[in-house]
Amino acid sequence: MGHVRTIEVADRLDAAAIEAIVAAKAGRTVSVCLPCRDEAATVGPLVSVIRRELIDATGIVDELIVIDDRSTDDTARVASHAGARVVAIGDVHDAHGEGHGKGNAMWATLLVSSGDFVVWCDGDVTSFEPDWVLKLVAPLLEDDSLALIKALYHRPTKYGGGGRTTELVARPLMSRYFPDLTGLAQPLSGEYAGRRSVLEQLRFMQGWGVEMGLLIDIANAHGADSIGQVDLGNRLHRHRSLQSLSVQAAEVMATMLDRAGVPPVDGEAEQVLQRADGSAVPLNLASRPSLTSLGLGSPT
Repeated sequence: MGHVRTIEVADRLDAAAIEAIVAAKAGRTVSVCLPCRDEAATVGPLVSVIRRELIDATGIVDELIVIDDRSTDDTARVASHAGARVVAIGDVHDAHGEGHGKGNAMWATLLVSSGDFVVWCDGDVTSFEPDWVLKLVAPLLEDDSLALIKALYHRPTKYGGGGRTTELVARPLMSRYFPDLTGLAQPLSGEYAGRRSVLEQLRFMQGWGVEMGLLIDIANAHGADSIGQVDLGNRLHRHRSLQSLSVQAAEVMATMLDRAGVPPVDGEAEQVLQRADGSAVPLNLASRPSLTSLGLGSPT
């Protein structure tokens, strides 16, 4: 299966490097997709810089889509005003049935976008740089053997740090069941780019297990060496409480154990996270089918 590749990139891309990336597109297209829920405070500047620097200035991005996942604030209005095409998740549900969770929103962005390459970015990032998109998509443009490029980044501890679910759950389970993926520094990062022809073949976990599910399925189908990572520097984002992370961790763990062939002890019963007070939180372990299985994949 090989091992995940770390791809060296310059800290800053000069004009010549950007021109080379644009030339490498060779008529192909790039979509940037932002799954958002209640991100009115951060999505405007994010969309604006992508529109200004990556669409208008360089043309590296052809399509910018925000999926509004049931926001109760002004996310849709702010994103549209800043220059994104906004799609309400309800419109996708009307055609394909109800869904919930981050993975459901990501699947929806794949469904409504058209680029040959899809770049995802979380809507709560406050340290975004245009170079991120360039660094994520460039290896895919230049090497047809690569299917997915993940972000490798640093989360300063003075801003709350990060990576707790990765280090306490994902990495121990990768070490035990999926050692070829252990080279990934940030397997759960929200910033990554993929090749549409590969992504359309995959089912998407609807909840927090989406990233690990995609990584494992791509490694199984194409080898771990079809996955790469690039260093994007520092990343700042909303810091989640330990209690909220426990649900994320449980869904990531359940996804990985399922892919490893380890069944739950109670079989098909609804899976829940049991709290110490006796309460139970249902886990979102549903998945969306591959677009190709629905006859919705792009023509080959």
